[in-house]
Amino acid sequence: MKENVLDVLMYLFENYINDEIEFEADEESITTELLDAGFNQTEISKAFAWLEGLADSQNGGVHSHSGSLRVYTDEEAAKLDLSCRGFLMYLEQVGVLDHTTRELVIDRVMALESDEIGLEQLKWVTLMVLFNQPGQEAAYTWMEDFVFEPVSGSLH
Repeated sequence: MKENVLDVLMYLFENYINDEIEFEADEESITTELLDAGFNQTEISKAFAWLEGLADSQNGGVHSHSGSLRVYTDEEAAKLDLSCRGFLMYLEQVGVLDHTTRELVIDRVMALESDEIGLEQLKWVTLMVLFNQPGQEAAYTWMEDFVFEPVSGSLH
């Protein structure tokens, strides 16, 4: 049995990304499909709550100021190791994330119940956040290529 909220979110993202469905309108059938796929009801409910939090963040829930220095709280630093924090900085430097979308990614990572988030999981969260942000189509496309296409060499 699959036990991770992020696994549920990734399943939803991979299977419904092109369907443009309304989760509220079809939540019951999606829940049935997720149960059939091996996810438990608790994790499914948490995934829907996570998605609702992401939708709420579009309505001005997260604020940041350009030019400010991001200092991670102890809780954030414990959940996002140095490689994850470096990756977020890299995404800002190459223009995939701005300070607001960075804060949305961090907010959604902190909403996951996992004690630690790995780099691959962070990439998925970032992809989901960008997908749900109006005006971020180019950044989403870049991130989608980054997640699904293997990168050769190293990032600088």
